[in-house]
Amino acid sequence: MPHDTAPSILIADDEPEIREALARIVKKQGLTPRFAADGREALDILQSSHVDVLLADLRMPRMDGLELLKATKTIKPDVEVILLTGHGSVEDAVEAIKAGAYDFISKPPRKALIEKVIARAVEKRLLALENQRLREQLDAFQSGQTIIGTSPTMKKIMDTVRQVASSAATVLIQGESGTGKERIADAIHAYSARKNASFIKVNCAALPETLLEAELFGHEKGAFTGASTRRIGRFESAHQGTLLLDEVSEMSLAMQVKLLRVLQEGEFERLGSTKTIQVDVRLIAATNTHLPDLVKTGKFREDLFYRLNVITLTIPPLRDRPEDTPLLAHHFLRLYARKNEKPVERISEQTMDHLIRYPWPGNVRELENVIERAVVMSTSSEITPDDLPGSITQTASRTKHLMIPIGTPLPEIEAQVIRATLEYVGGNKNVAAGLLGIASRTIYRKLDKSNGS
Repeated sequence: MPHDTAPSILIADDEPEIREALARIVKKQGLTPRFAADGREALDILQSSHVDVLLADLRMPRMDGLELLKATKTIKPDVEVILLTGHGSVEDAVEAIKAGAYDFISKPPRKALIEKVIARAVEKRLLALENQRLREQLDAFQSGQTIIGTSPTMKKIMDTVRQVASSAATVLIQGESGTGKERIADAIHAYSARKNASFIKVNCAALPETLLEAELFGHEKGAFTGASTRRIGRFESAHQGTLLLDEVSEMSLAMQVKLLRVLQEGEFERLGSTKTIQVDVRLIAATNTHLPDLVKTGKFREDLFYRLNVITLTIPPLRDRPEDTPLLAHHFLRLYARKNEKPVERISEQTMDHLIRYPWPGNVRELENVIERAVVMSTSSEITPDDLPGSITQTASRTKHLMIPIGTPLPEIEAQVIRATLEYVGGNKNVAAGLLGIASRTIYRKLDKSNGS
């Protein structure tokens, strides 16, 4: 169900006045009512339309409420069903609950009771839909179709990935350590026409200059001490595929010159050879350093920077997209529960609250490590705050509630909520904006306005 669509409730009752009374209640709750005068009409609507909650009378012509309930659970098992009856018995209620009814209410229903039951049924239905959406995204992620992330920034990045993947353009991926730059590179290759060819990855920071040159370009037998056989380099291995140079900022100036030549000419020589080798390689470079700053200090060649900077993707840190934390956490939960053969299935609400509020200096990689540890340490089917490191749960002392007197002007309510949220997340405006569902600049504007500036 789209998030911008009000939940839909189907009211099935053969008494028009009851339908109208129930419609007034659900409309005040922000729900979209539909109507059926009997069970058969209700079933037709269920088969042809989206319905979140069914509110049905037990006694109706053509098909009674109990039959409708059983049919609903057969064709649309996730729809929550509430039965109403003016002639109900304990036996009817027990049979209805056994058949999958969410609740069983006697007529005429008290307004407060029906509002409460409907609200809970809608909440359960929306939670089921959200879990379904999370599972679909996780399955897509694990099959290499997408990057985990529902934040606007990550969606925009993925749109760009799909757009540029089919080209041969060099891509520069920037971002703090642990933000998922390699995963973005995986997606670029997976969406490209080169997806069936090799995808080679090299960490430039992990090798000294002499070894890096041999790793990238290969060498002939006897090219240097220890070169007992010919070796094919990574560029050659990635021919017609993709090559990722991770931490490219760590490459020496001498190596930068050699890389520039490959990008410009598409050719190189193995160490110890004069034979020129032509290659067709799509290059992706990744770095956690701001390359323009290195260019200014002379540590990175300007001409190479412009060669790499054809398409630039900047991956935001996890603290700036807290709405992505639940999806990532559930992904790692499934991954490490399966890997460690542990029956851990859920993350408690309080635990998730801690995860969302934590600023994650180590980004997605740190979150992954925390969830792996929690899965290993957990002694139940649910991850609780006790399974988290103390550094994450220490934020629990901050209040989660705000008392606002009746009659407080709306602008002042906004300002109080913003200030309390900022205090709750330790002053991080990006995290606060994510929790409030607004842009960080809106926080500045509204606080400035409330301060009279």
